[in-house]
Amino acid sequence: MTARTPSDAPSDTPSATPPDGPRAAPPGAPEDVRELRRFNRFYTNLIGALDYGRHLYTPFTLTEARVLYEVAHQSRVDAADLRASLSLDAGYLSRLLGRFEDRELITRGRSEQDPRRQRITLTEGGREAAGLLEERSQDAAGSLLRPLPAADRARLVDAMRTIRVLLGEDAPQPGEGARRPPGDRAPELSLRTSGPGDLGWMVERNAALYAAEYGFDLSYEALVARIVAEYAEDFDPRWDRTWIAELGGERVGAVMCVRDGRPGVARLRLLLVEPAARGHGVGRRLVDTCVEFAREAGYGELVLWTNSVLGAARVLYQRAGFELVSESPHHSFGQDLTGQDWRLTL
Repeated sequence: MTARTPSDAPSDTPSATPPDGPRAAPPGAPEDVRELRRFNRFYTNLIGALDYGRHLYTPFTLTEARVLYEVAHQSRVDAADLRASLSLDAGYLSRLLGRFEDRELITRGRSEQDPRRQRITLTEGGREAAGLLEERSQDAAGSLLRPLPAADRARLVDAMRTIRVLLGEDAPQPGEGARRPPGDRAPELSLRTSGPGDLGWMVERNAALYAAEYGFDLSYEALVARIVAEYAEDFDPRWDRTWIAELGGERVGAVMCVRDGRPGVARLRLLLVEPAARGHGVGRRLVDTCVEFAREAGYGELVLWTNSVLGAARVLYQRAGFELVSESPHHSFGQDLTGQDWRLTL
């Protein structure tokens, strides 16, 4: 998890009261402000924000890592989008992107939609660097959570979600600026079963996102198309189901639960969350719904296959109770990968 860290250097020198009356009180009670600043200092130290590269054993600062993350997790991103979403100075961002370009992590070119805008694209080396950052960030976050009992972990996660909601966090869309003003309602998340056109959308979005984020080639799109075709041809509503997640009425995610071919075993397939919808609990809701359906349908076991590079998905599976059964290296979709089999006893 990353955090925005405002300048928070404490001062022991009280400010003088102006001769024409007291200064306006800062928003919030003084003790509340002190507690918020105390939390900021605690959390930035906890995640190593002041020495991020050494904390995660990477050559990147916190800001560099965040920019690399945003480029890796958007299907298309322009420099203007990064400035708006991360509230970065244009000159500072330009110098940072220049360093990335010198290190052959990104390429810069004109946007197809607007020639005045600069499109940022990861190179193969950039994808490797982003993948390593993701893996180490997941491990660092996991090391904080692992010592906690399940009940305490749930309390912590709920508290963090409450902080994000109350302070108005929202994943900005390209060109829309930064955060939602405090008090504005977050878009409503809803799930529904699939309808006409949804399966085709799943093929298109899986192919586009995995190509953009992991460099998967056309063979992955072919695999997804086969999975979807088999589902449609053999669909049995007693045992099979697909859910589409919508945020503010727009499709932002999907997952399938299908028969595995073995008695009493179901398989979770094609979990997808759009980059702009991440952070809204979409993936967790999809996985939990799939597990609940499999249990109610009478399956005794739910299994899935994934790859180790999908760090965020692995966290969702672990949270839902899945256990890693086996893993092995393979070369698929134009990449060297490590496949993983996960299992959940229902």
